[in-house]
Amino acid sequence: MPVPLPTARTVNLDPPSVEEVQLLGRGIVAAVTPPAGLTELQATLMDATFAAMTGHTPTPPFDPITPGQLAEGLRTRDEAFRTRIVQVMLLGALVLRPIPPEVTDRVAASARELGVQDDMLEVAQRFAHGSLGLASLDFQRNGYTAEWSGERQSVLHTSQPLADAWDLSVHDPDLAARWAALEELPEATLGRRVADFYRARGFAYPGQPGSAPPLLAQHDWVHVLTDYGTTVESELEVFAFIARANDDPRAFSLLAMVVSLFETGYLRAGAGLFESSPGQLSHHGVAARLADAMRRGARTNGTHDFLAVDWFELAPLTVDEARSRFGVVAKSDGALAAGSVGPWQPGGISAFQWRTGEEQARGEGRAYEPFGAAVL
Repeated sequence: MPVPLPTARTVNLDPPSVEEVQLLGRGIVAAVTPPAGLTELQATLMDATFAAMTGHTPTPPFDPITPGQLAEGLRTRDEAFRTRIVQVMLLGALVLRPIPPEVTDRVAASARELGVQDDMLEVAQRFAHGSLGLASLDFQRNGYTAEWSGERQSVLHTSQPLADAWDLSVHDPDLAARWAALEELPEATLGRRVADFYRARGFAYPGQPGSAPPLLAQHDWVHVLTDYGTTVESELEVFAFIARANDDPRAFSLLAMVVSLFETGYLRAGAGLFESSPGQLSHHGVAARLADAMRRGARTNGTHDFLAVDWFELAPLTVDEARSRFGVVAKSDGALAAGSVGPWQPGGISAFQWRTGEEQARGEGRAYEPFGAAVL
């Protein structure tokens, strides 16, 4: 029987205490631990997430509690808080390969007792039973892009309607010209920095052959806004930020997607361009970087769907002005020490992107300029 949600009078909106974090740790560990025990990545990711999001870290031993006991302990927490806890469980499950079915069963039981539903639970259950193709379809049916519409497309400025959210638009001269015009903005502006970002990496502007889907191109502005590079590790940071900044629980599917692409490889491709590159989240320090990106997303001033922003309206702002507008806070010292870099730093560009940028510059008869980025 689900524990009822609190009333406006009884709801607890305070940050979690040390005692509540310990309760959450016990409930989450009980849900996501596979038969062989909690994996090193699961433990590292859980510690980093709790430290970043609450300022506290649960400490072992984690005496197991039932889903009902966890839900009872969260009786005064609202639906949004409970949903976030289920999503932390899902994240802990999604980094397992294989996912034991008993893990997804326990996460599902916790969600039922808490009285919340997250559609990514069905994706995790598909993965657990080896139904990878069906799981891929579930991302489209139940995730962030489930309710694709013309209104959502308007901010992309494409000349023709897109039938699917991640559709390409590679023959749209007006769209390409809009992006190319960013090169004429003053150097300190957000739009000019995005143009520099593209030219350094040899990225084709949306509307041109070889370009990314216009919806995916939205996240390139976030790379610049949040100071994240463009290696695969940095993509995990960007999408963690985007997912956590949005109060719509379906945004979590964006983080689930990149984890399934870049850690477990459950997905072969995603977002119309990305290809599987497993094992990235397991690299030293990346879990801490991902957790800090979630913290930064949560600390923005309100809820923001960063893939639905009309970035061209903000292009004339300086980068600092744009950060202030959204309340983007700085990276933590821990994330910086763990290797988080920006697009203009050593390590902020991949070797492939560097070569592509050089080739593009040669083809256009100009000197190659990486704007400070370098390959480690």
